[in-house]
Amino acid sequence: MQAVILAAGIGSRLGKYTKNVTKCMVSVNQQTLLERIFESLRLVDIRKAVIVTGHCADSLMKHASEIAGDDIEVIFVHNDKYSTTNNIYSLYLAADYMATDDTVLFESDLIFDTSIVKDILADPYPNLVTVSKFESWMDGTVTTFDSSGNVLAFIDKANFNWDNCGLYYKTVNIYKLSANFFNNWYFPFLQAYIKACGNNAYYEMVLKIITNICTSQLKVFDITGKKWYEIDTPQDLQTAETLFNEKNQLTDFQSRFGGYWRFDNLKDYCYLVNPWFPTVQMKNELIYNFNQLLTQYPSGQRIICTAMTSLLECNEKYICVGNGAAELIRCFCKLIKGSCFITVPSFNEYINSITGAELNLFDCSELDYKYNADWITEHSENDSFIILINPDNPTGNFINFDEIIKILDTTKQRGQKILIDESFIDFAEKSEKYTLISDDILEKYPQLTVIKSISKSYGIPGIRLGALCSSDKSIIEYVNSVLPIWNINSFAECFMQIFPKYKSAYESSCEEVSKERKRFSELLESTGKVKVYPSQANYIMCRLLNGISKELTSALLKKDFLIKDLSSKQGCSNAQLIRIAVKTPQENNLLFNEICNFFKTH
Repeated sequence: MQAVILAAGIGSRLGKYTKNVTKCMVSVNQQTLLERIFESLRLVDIRKAVIVTGHCADSLMKHASEIAGDDIEVIFVHNDKYSTTNNIYSLYLAADYMATDDTVLFESDLIFDTSIVKDILADPYPNLVTVSKFESWMDGTVTTFDSSGNVLAFIDKANFNWDNCGLYYKTVNIYKLSANFFNNWYFPFLQAYIKACGNNAYYEMVLKIITNICTSQLKVFDITGKKWYEIDTPQDLQTAETLFNEKNQLTDFQSRFGGYWRFDNLKDYCYLVNPWFPTVQMKNELIYNFNQLLTQYPSGQRIICTAMTSLLECNEKYICVGNGAAELIRCFCKLIKGSCFITVPSFNEYINSITGAELNLFDCSELDYKYNADWITEHSENDSFIILINPDNPTGNFINFDEIIKILDTTKQRGQKILIDESFIDFAEKSEKYTLISDDILEKYPQLTVIKSISKSYGIPGIRLGALCSSDKSIIEYVNSVLPIWNINSFAECFMQIFPKYKSAYESSCEEVSKERKRFSELLESTGKVKVYPSQANYIMCRLLNGISKELTSALLKKDFLIKDLSSKQGCSNAQLIRIAVKTPQENNLLFNEICNFFKTH
């Protein structure tokens, strides 16, 4: 058995990373892709590698020779037409070697779990196409196959049909091909294809022709669930570095702040989204309008503020609409002067956004993360500004309506400004739920500004939507003056427009979250190893009584469950705290089982 590695391509989409090297010399976490391929060869005792070179051939030959050492024989075949041909010609140039021995064929822009090659060689079938269930981030040739694993079709980009995605499996571009298959099937068709169609094509086109004639020659080897990634762009490289970061993967994942759809196996209990909304019907309505929304400009600020009244039932003159609450936080915090009171731990975006005021951070860990109106007013007496998140993030601490009014009355009397973030308040129990976003309250308390993230409670973080409300005309005018006229996209505008039809479903979804939060909290406490803090949000803060929060979060990530480790937050250091998003009962049960499995050995 030998390896053939196709490494002639320029890799232009990787930009600066392939300016002076070829793609297989790009490093992922201090190890080149070629080093990883050689590592997999050593694992299965393959001692011969044929590398087809092209772009930066000299540097590739030097690198390959260095990492091959004395135990892997490396043979170089040069494609001097690499800039005008495609990989079908590179494979053609390696034909003499593939004709003499069974081959594991690699494209050189792959990173993968080294055990995959071992598993392929252990399979008794001589001709295998490695595939993985198609995910939306994937690009390139896909396959379909029958119940016996026989490849039925190779489908290229030109013939790809998004309606059939459920049937597709992406080629991972690792093949096991016997010399017999190559000589009797592949090479004759390869010669004919190049003669008829030229050499600027992909070698899968020949496999497509063979499959059209006989479906019993190639079988799939399904690696769905195994780690692999194809690196074509700088973002692919970033994703691969996170996926294959063995030492600091948890930190890597949390510092991405989202985009987890690129990791198809990851189950996200870190970021906070309503799992029951939007409904299927509402999603279908958005999908129905997709083409129009994609190709049409959204309305400007004035119209968007009016549209937001569909969600908030507040006079539009008191509203600013942001591309997520984060945009509004950044704008508003520029207005904060003097001394600003904030409890910690807190949502870091506020602390990070305040640059013109002195921060008065009160650590509430000594209160076991519970505080009320009296404590707030006592400790903020000398501050000109107060920021409260209610329910608090990450603690879940909740200040009820009567207590909030006490705070508002006090701040009004003192001449203090106050911002209250009620992004999670819709998830409060029905008997506790309220909102400060009403004309009456905003007009009675002109010192009050309310910020609300629509993304979290309404389940639409991907289209980015948030609101800021105040009866202070100067605040509204300032924020709107620094926002772009088109800061909200058409999908968000359409969401606001159609929301009234789904309002009752939204209210029901929040009640489902509240009910599931109670059940899940009781489940976690039943382990006897977790202290659960009371919460009125769609997340639960817990203390690990055995003092191993980092071990738990890291162990769960290895099982593809991502929860929030709070150890880096101010007010949480050495407190062994985690935060878990409330999802559906089925999803929460899956996580709970993994947590119980961890506790059995810790």
